[in-house]
Parts: sequence; C-alpha cells; structure tokens
Amino acid sequence: MIMLVALISISGFAQEQGGSSTLEQLVAKLDSVTTVADYEALEAQFATLSETDEQWLSPYYAALCDANIGFLLEKEGERIEPYSDRGLEQLKEARARIDTATQRKELAEVYVVASLLYRTKVFINPMTMGPKYGPTAGKYLELALNLEADNPRAIYVDAWNKYHTPKAWGGDKGLARQLAQKSLALLAKEPQGVHPHWGIRENKELLND
Repeated sequence: MIMLVALISISGFAQEQGGSSTLEQLVAKLDSVTTVADYEALEAQFATLSETDEQWLSPYYAALCDANIGFLLEKEGERIEPYSDRGLEQLKEARARIDTATQRKELAEVYVVASLLYRTKVFINPMTMGPKYGPTAGKYLELALNLEADNPRAIYVDAWNKYHTPKAWGGDKGLARQLAQKSLALLAKEPQGVHPHWGIRENKELLND
C-alpha cells in the first residue's frame, strides 16, 4: 500500500512538472509572436492546457492571446467579436481559479486583460460599442490600478488609453509617454518566467509611434 501511494505521488508530481514545462514553453513563445495566426495557435494551446491543469495562468494567457488578436484587427472590427467573447470566457475561468481575498496581484493581472478585451469590443464599432464598452474597459483598468498601483501592465494600458484618446476627451500624448517610460522601468525589475511579464514590446511601440 505504501509503495502504491508513493508511485501515485511520483506520477502526480511528474504530471505537474510536465504541465509547468508546457506552460513555460508556451509563455516563451508568446514573448515573440506578432501575427494573428500565431496568436490563434497559441490561444488554442493555452486553452487545451487549461483543461488539464488548475492554474489560473493558462486561461489567463489564452485570454491575453485573444486580446492581442483584437488589437491586431483594430481596423477590421467585423472580425473581432468571436475573439473578444472567447477571451472573456477564458478570463472568467482564470478569475475563478484565484483566491480574490489574498491574490491581489493575480487579480490585478486579470483585470488588466479584461480592460484590453473590452477595449477590443469598442473596435468592433466605435460609434455604437464605444459608449457601452469604453467605460467598462476603463472600470477594469481602475480596478487593476487600485489593487496594484505599480502594475506595469496596468500603467501601460493607461498610457495606451491616454495616447489614443483625443485631447478634447482627456487624451494626453505627453503624459502617455511618461507612463510608458514608468512602465518600462518597472518591467525591467520583473523576473522572466511563467508569471505575467509582458509589456516591454508594447511600451516601445507606443514610444516609437
């Protein structure tokens, strides 16, 4: 009986290690992909992994892939909705795996991606979707910043919003660049690994625009 228990424990550990290894490989790929097709392939892999592990990160990254696709398709709004809807479903699963009372940093990361996904819904049709989903995107960003004021990804999204919002409606390109620089400085202190660390490429694109 003791031998059987030991074998089960070893098997479980191996499976867990295998899941972690797969997640590491997928996150490493995510750091370098740039096309809709690449993000689609990764989203499917993260979603598959989410079915076999209990971590919040796999559905979180699946949702992030869908958000990135939405931004790549900004000028093709008619194509975005399936990705934004699927991303929000994945994000709901990620949130369900977080202890919201104790995992404030993790919850902040989820809210950042929620803000991105609702922003992609605005892209579908800014005239009709903007009044509905723009404030929702803003609400989730505010929630993220309230949970973790120095979250570099939340600061980047704030920078993106200020950069792309007309001045008459509160936009400020100068402040946006300051926020992007602040985000980059914070990102430089973050360890690489499976936990969220994206934002360097996005900030540099904003600063080079």
